Amino acid sequence: MTGIPDDAPGRRLTLSRADDPALPHLGVAGGTYTILLTGRDTAGRYCMIDMYVPPGGGPPPHRHDFEESFTVLEGEIDATFRGAKETVRAGQVINIPANAPHQFRNNSEMPARLLCICSPAGQEDYFLEIGVPVATRTTLPPKPDAAAEQAFRARAQALAPKYKTEFLKQA
Repeated sequence: MTGIPDDAPGRRLTLSRADDPALPHLGVAGGTYTILLTGRDTAGRYCMIDMYVPPGGGPPPHRHDFEESFTVLEGEIDATFRGAKETVRAGQVINIPANAPHQFRNNSEMPARLLCICSPAGQEDYFLEIGVPVATRTTLPPKPDAAAEQAFRARAQALAPKYKTEFLKQA
């Protein structure tokens, strides 16, 4: 007896390709988020999201009750954590502890690509509820007019508590 639970034969191997057109590609926070693994794939342990973030893209300040890590695959982002800004470049990884105020933004002139892991899973369901479906991993969402932008923000704000997320005031 090793103390390790028995294998769960009902769970299957999940293979995901970021460029698969059948995957959900969603316009969120000015970029395109592709859901690679859901909580259903990982027994709720985590989700994995490929994030294509164009110049100027990124979410407003927020916090949530789950761990979130970002591996920068291409480009760079400016991550603000508890008010301190850090530039995170390709090949670097950051972890955002649960409940900590943070945001990221692509302030460069080139797109950035991030691999995001949220643990436990659930954030992918939020993105599925608020995101605008787009065709591919690198298809940017349509630029909303002022009314559509206001409606999107109101929906994201209204659904945030369901996903244990809180938006914070801009500094």
